[in-house]
Amino acid sequence: MALNKARLDRFLAQYCQISRKNVRLMLAQNRVFIDGIVAHNIDEIIDTFSLITLDGKVIQENSAYYIMLNKPKGVVSATSDTKHQTVLDLLDYSFKHELHIVGRLDLNTSGLVLLTNDSRWSERLTLPDKKVTKRYNVTLQNPLSEEYIAAFAQGMYFAFEDLTTKPAKLTVLSDYKAQVELIEGRYHQIKRMFGRFRNPVLALHRSSIGNLQLDGQLLEGQSRELTQSEINNIDQ
Repeated sequence: MALNKARLDRFLAQYCQISRKNVRLMLAQNRVFIDGIVAHNIDEIIDTFSLITLDGKVIQENSAYYIMLNKPKGVVSATSDTKHQTVLDLLDYSFKHELHIVGRLDLNTSGLVLLTNDSRWSERLTLPDKKVTKRYNVTLQNPLSEEYIAAFAQGMYFAFEDLTTKPAKLTVLSDYKAQVELIEGRYHQIKRMFGRFRNPVLALHRSSIGNLQLDGQLLEGQSRELTQSEINNIDQ
């Protein structure tokens, strides 16, 4: 029985189909353990990934998974699609159908995609007030100039949505290449921002999210699980 977050007594009462009074008795008899520690407090908060045992029997044991994928162009950020290969199609993990995508990329954008079954972790990276920076390498059809930097830093108004983009940092890497750092991800935002200069984007590649860089050892289409340090520090 998996859950997002709940009080221990409610979980046990539902799981065992008993009253909360009997749950108190169960705890008083030291029959319940959470993550290997005997549970005493009926109002203790547990979550999906809490290991819970009752009388030595495991009654909840769910593992959290965190995957980094180097997405190629032409692959959709979806769990299923009738026309295109999906990011899940690229994965070779028994648990892949438990995962959801953290920050999608467009069909023709390559680079870092994260997948997890931990909704709290994905919210840390995607909620607007978290302001987690995403970095992209951009290749353009026409030469860049210094005026791009100021325009991106100021933000751009898009009448269709009636909104102004948050300030973005643009670093000119060469005449036709730039790095763009965003804390939001509007629909085709980078392409539309360069479109203001009538400068088509030829290639777009996400290189990092927060403190997590795409592993340079991963070829296109390859993936790996994140380390504990990467999981903990991505948004620090």
